[in-house]
Amino acid sequence: MTTTVLAAGDHFVLPRLLEGELRAAAPTGAHLDVRTIQLPWPHTPFGPVAEVDEASGDEDALIEALRGARICLTQLAPLTERVLKSCPDLELFCVSRGGPVNANLAAATRHGVAVSYAPGRNAVATAEHTLALILAAARGVGDVHTDLKHGVWRGDYYDYDTCGIEIDGSVVGLVGFGAIGSRVARVLAAMGATVLVHDPYVEPGVVAGVAEPVSLDELLSRSRIVSLHARVTEETTGMIGAAQIASMPRGSVLVNCARGALVDYEAVCDALDSGRLAGAGFDVFPAEPVPAGARLLSTPGVVLTPHIAGASREVAHKAARIVAGEAGRFLRGEPLAHCANPEVLGG
Repeated sequence: MTTTVLAAGDHFVLPRLLEGELRAAAPTGAHLDVRTIQLPWPHTPFGPVAEVDEASGDEDALIEALRGARICLTQLAPLTERVLKSCPDLELFCVSRGGPVNANLAAATRHGVAVSYAPGRNAVATAEHTLALILAAARGVGDVHTDLKHGVWRGDYYDYDTCGIEIDGSVVGLVGFGAIGSRVARVLAAMGATVLVHDPYVEPGVVAGVAEPVSLDELLSRSRIVSLHARVTEETTGMIGAAQIASMPRGSVLVNCARGALVDYEAVCDALDSGRLAGAGFDVFPAEPVPAGARLLSTPGVVLTPHIAGASREVAHKAARIVAGEAGRFLRGEPLAHCANPEVLGG
């Protein structure tokens, strides 16, 4: 029996990566008809498609490519109610991201389609990028880089009140201790930092030997550097605003490589202008791309990157490998490792 699979890649997780990993993970002797399409991201920003968010491509093209397919491997293809109704042969939709935000999970469950995802695919890359932003923000790299590119040699950065701080000996607070936050914690501890962690979902014993678990209020009041690694929920949306920043030591640094919705960026700009914050580093924003007139773009002390913390070649390979592994398990009749709606499979 031949199984038709669609590898709906993009310009990051390439179709050929998905197909290659699929063929490596498939059961011996499996007959696969692998189709490929290439979605336009990141050359065209992702966004809402029908009722799903952070998707790339359009429903019509996906419906045509999925005709007769049992399995779809993708990063950003939109799994919508309309796609599901139009593709009755589909049984497994594998999203190579930390969460299947581009899939209508409730509709997939109603239509009997299992949806899997790829947790931890970018943990190493994002942890490394977080450390880069922490170091850059703590030492004012963003401003001096811009000055030097414009021919200005800022020797005054040796002024005591202007120069930055070291990681060694600093108290660093991490909000979230998952796959990314835990990696950041281990590196910071190895650099000589005292690491505090606030994560209500992690048992205190998990952080033992690496960090000290504390309340969010205590973390903010003690930490010279704060880095965010939390998911966006009702409780965490806007969790760092004017009041929270005011409770941090004067001259602190704030870094966010998680999600823009966690932070009130106007409050950050106010704090940078007043000197309450000495620096900040952001890879994520409330609106992406950042609007041309956004205050962050002109506020001194900020290091900005365009949501690229997870952009490494290794991440693309890991993402393809994780979803291909799910397809392989599905073809062998084994339980999926990362199924978002296990009830579809009787789990």
